[in-house]
Amino acid sequence: MRSDIAPGAAFPDYELSDHTGKHRKLSELQGQHPMVLVLSRGGFCPKDRRQHEGLVQLHPELEVAYCRLVTISTDNITETNEYRSRVGAHWPFLSDPARKVQKNLDIAEYTDPVRNPMIPHTIVLEPGLIIYKIYMGYWFFGRPTMEDLRQDLRAVTRKCRPDWDITTPELKAAWQQGHKELFYPYGKRTSKLSAKRIRSGIAESPRGGAVYRIENEGWGLRDVRKTEV
Repeated sequence: MRSDIAPGAAFPDYELSDHTGKHRKLSELQGQHPMVLVLSRGGFCPKDRRQHEGLVQLHPELEVAYCRLVTISTDNITETNEYRSRVGAHWPFLSDPARKVQKNLDIAEYTDPVRNPMIPHTIVLEPGLIIYKIYMGYWFFGRPTMEDLRQDLRAVTRKCRPDWDITTPELKAAWQQGHKELFYPYGKRTSKLSAKRIRSGIAESPRGGAVYRIENEGWGLRDVRKTEV
């Protein structure tokens, strides 16, 4: 894996064909949500199929948690659809037979020159394709368990959702005063506040008349206090 692909960095916004043949960018598939990205060896691999069988069980939880899941493999479109159907998956599978991702990330599995797949990785992404954690799964137990992913996504969601703890007096007051932009899904566009503004500790209310002073960790709005402008 390239040395610059590390936690805190932005993952490349690759554009590839999905299982229907439509070209999709990772940023489009992610939207404003946390995302799990699986770089897979392909449907021929029993380890990859077993990992995806586990992800099939996790996927309904990701849906209700407003998280996304995407698989990329070096399979062609036909193989990609067979792979997706075989494991019973319902999320986007992207096809990369030209090995654009493999070459760009420098993850060719040189121990298998016949199939020439990617070295499998599972990457947990914060909104904006920001890397939170990388798992290298050449050996099966290097891959995250479903509980690992639950814990990672809990941490990422806590960082990126301003309304993670709606029991705070400050958020209750913001809601009562009509500042719904701090709450999901009412404030889907809260992400328009740049990372720089959020990290600096001040988020302006689009309604005007007040700002919310924020003490945070990364994207997480851990404490919100209304102050006069």
